[in-house]
Amino acid sequence: MKVLLVSGSTRAGSTNTAALATAGALAPPGVTTVLYQGLAGLPAFNPDDDGDTVPEPVAELRREIRDADTVLFCTPEYAGTLPGSFKNLLDWTVGGGEIYEKPAAWINVAAANRGKGATETLASVLGYVGAAVIEAACRHVPVDRADVGADGAVTDPRFRAAIAEIWAVMADHQDARL
Repeated sequence: MKVLLVSGSTRAGSTNTAALATAGALAPPGVTTVLYQGLAGLPAFNPDDDGDTVPEPVAELRREIRDADTVLFCTPEYAGTLPGSFKNLLDWTVGGGEIYEKPAAWINVAAANRGKGATETLASVLGYVGAAVIEAACRHVPVDRADVGADGAVTDPRFRAAIAEIWAVMADHQDARL
């Protein structure tokens, strides 16, 4: 199973990106992961540019989604919803159709009682584009910045245990599809 990991943060030292990098490092045998690196380089969505030929960063995003079996998102909340750069990424997925019926899940690493606006908006957008959301793999697993080591990995054992559970759910979902 190939899983595309997509952080909704452009921030250096992001706990969202650290969470996904840690998830990638903890992937079970038989799972390969790719951490999407192009968020900051995506052009602003313009429907006039969403035709047969799209800007190269958009084409790369669409290729990475197409080539993945599953997409795992982790995004911060900004002003009660998704950060603009991440919403822009999602807007570019509408016209391509690569995420249609693609299994997807998310991790919310915000502090307790935070991040709900972002995950609700993400769920709405993923529903709109027809992604196959793996509800049982969507989790709120808070990560404190102090739990991110110098190497960028999340050290909290509760987080690591939750990631193992998420991998198990996604593997079961993949097996059921085969």
